[in-house]
Amino acid sequence: MAPAPRNPFLTVDAIIEFQGGIILVKRKNPPPGWAIPGGFVDYGESLEDAAVREAREETGIDIHLLRQFHTYSAPGRDPRHHTVSTIFIASGSGTLVAADDAAAVGIFRKDNLPEDIAFDHREILDDYFNGKY
Repeated sequence: MAPAPRNPFLTVDAIIEFQGGIILVKRKNPPPGWAIPGGFVDYGESLEDAAVREAREETGIDIHLLRQFHTYSAPGRDPRHHTVSTIFIASGSGTLVAADDAAAVGIFRKDNLPEDIAFDHREILDDYFNGKY
């Protein structure tokens, strides 16, 4: 009998424009570092609904998706397993709070990004700040 196929995990992330910057969350769980809010898409859930849900779970705010930015799929982008992530650009409103698996939350600009950024999120943020895609 052939083994079951191995497929990448589907994820979403939202670059949330908020109070003159963008929101990043400091991860509570490995791998460590600051990350764009996001996570895994649940079965039966659209990418858009997953992005809104994950943003609320991690930051406590409501987001309005402005547009789809790009999809990142390099097999090594997440050290835990192969993930494919669709990135959205969104605006946010509400009171920012670290929640769910976020140890901290912050607002950053291109000139004050933290050093320890998880996954391939520095590349994604470089693409965003440099107007790529």
